[in-house]
Amino acid sequence: MTTIFSRKRTSSLALAIALATGSAVVATAVFPAEASAQRKRDEKPRKAQYSDEFREAYIPLDEAMKDESTDIASMTGQFEALLGVLESPDEKLGGGQLVFNAGVRANSQDLQLKGMQSMLDSGIVPAEQLGRYNFIGYQLAVAKNDLTLARTFLERAIDANFSTETISQSDLEIAMAETYFSAGDYSAGIDYINRAIDERKAEGLPVEESWYRRGVTVAYENEAQPEVYDMLALWLADYPSPKNWQDAVNIARNLNQFQDAQMLDLFRLSRAVGALSEAADYDYYVEAADPRRLPLEVRDVINEGKAAGHVTSQNLFLEEALQTAESRVAQDRADLPALESDASAASASLNTVVAAASTFLSYGEYDKAVKFYERALQMPGGERNELLHRLGIAQIGLGNYDGARETLSQVSGPRVPIAKLWMTYADQLAGTTSEVAVDAATTAAPAVPEMAGN
Repeated sequence: MTTIFSRKRTSSLALAIALATGSAVVATAVFPAEASAQRKRDEKPRKAQYSDEFREAYIPLDEAMKDESTDIASMTGQFEALLGVLESPDEKLGGGQLVFNAGVRANSQDLQLKGMQSMLDSGIVPAEQLGRYNFIGYQLAVAKNDLTLARTFLERAIDANFSTETISQSDLEIAMAETYFSAGDYSAGIDYINRAIDERKAEGLPVEESWYRRGVTVAYENEAQPEVYDMLALWLADYPSPKNWQDAVNIARNLNQFQDAQMLDLFRLSRAVGALSEAADYDYYVEAADPRRLPLEVRDVINEGKAAGHVTSQNLFLEEALQTAESRVAQDRADLPALESDASAASASLNTVVAAASTFLSYGEYDKAVKFYERALQMPGGERNELLHRLGIAQIGLGNYDGARETLSQVSGPRVPIAKLWMTYADQLAGTTSEVAVDAATTAAPAVPEMAGN
């Protein structure tokens, strides 16, 4: 049983990183007194301010940089010393430029980072370059594994609306989350993605599916619960394809050890959203349902699998189960009136009431199922979480999505992951998205499939 999500922990922090070691990305002035940094925010010219100490340290290093034969790598200490005399904004910008480019020549990312920090600390980097410079700073900080500093740079790049032909704003948002994931703070990274999703939706902007996939993958790989189900709900709300639903169901299966009754309700959801596609799923489903207890459900599931090409007559287990189910369906259906009468009696036992509720759920008589589940919940000794869960399924069948969400939100214990997925399905049927609801309405199976009595 697998999902699309690879267990390989590959970070996408690189973002097609071509670290600045390849070339000088800022122009070093012949002497910073003439640099374009002489503009204030109001664009009025001003006189740059340089101390004698700065000039004395800067000029020899600038001359060394002009000589292509100079071994800059052997002079990194002198360039670092220059950083210690930078005081004015002009000195920080001009000196930082020189140090950064020296780092490029010396193939020293550490020196590049220090130079970039100096330039940005100057406060007079041209506005059109702020995003680019901060993005380079982010790349260098990541290479140094200083993730806190990397976030600072990246946030500024995002605020400056930095992008290129190959790097979008969405890429930057994902990269921010990756800084938390790389640091092992998975909850913070997922929270960041959630906030970014909320912000984009509030602005009426689309959310790329890669955001959801990355959040789900990290939460799944690190078994972050309930975060993984919250992220799945967001993902499925916007991208509710049967394949994505199949991944969601498999994630819940992989992260939990469900009992047969719990697995049955998970498979029922998988069937409802059209996500049953593997022969093994039908084997598991039929085993959990049992043709002796749920003959109608088993018969219909197997026949649906055959019609879809997922099940063949060569599967002896399913063929035997189909024969058993078909031999019992008629009598099971004939017993419905008596079962309803017995369960409606004032003296009815809990077992009788629960059997009636489950049977009417299976036959799509959701109003009767709701009535008996609600009664069972008032009786002592019942499996409360199972009753709540199946009451919620019946309410979905009636189209009472608000009631279903309220009911399913009360489920606790091992059923919580399955209940959360059913709530997501209820949201989709209610109109949060329409794709799954439309799929259900246009196929032979109803939105909540008929299930034989339990």
